[in-house]
Amino acid sequence: RHNIWEIATHAAYWKYAAWRRLTAAKRGSFALDGSDWFPSPAPARAPAWRESKQLLDAEHLRLRTAIRDLSVSRLSRRPRGSQLTRAALIRGIAAHDLYHASQVQLLKRLQGRRRPV
Repeated sequence: RHNIWEIATHAAYWKYAAWRRLTAAKRGSFALDGSDWFPSPAPARAPAWRESKQLLDAEHLRLRTAIRDLSVSRLSRRPRGSQLTRAALIRGIAAHDLYHASQVQLLKRLQGRRRPV
């Protein structure tokens, strides 16, 4: 089980991973040490949560910019080292976001929250 914080940093990491594959950037430049799932800090503090949301926003913007800058002809090609085309990679990260967004919405409902986090 993961909490909203962990889901947010997980989503940020995979946006970074998709950006890295689309742009052929080198590994190891993600803002946090590790990969995939990151534990939320204990005790949880509002400034650290704001930083995590800023990381998610920054990775989302960087990925959107990379996608925007892709030529149509490159969408059907596979990035080096990938078995997926760029178009499939973009669809995959969008589906990943949707999946985890629904988890966040469920967790918010279970906590009795209606407002966005």
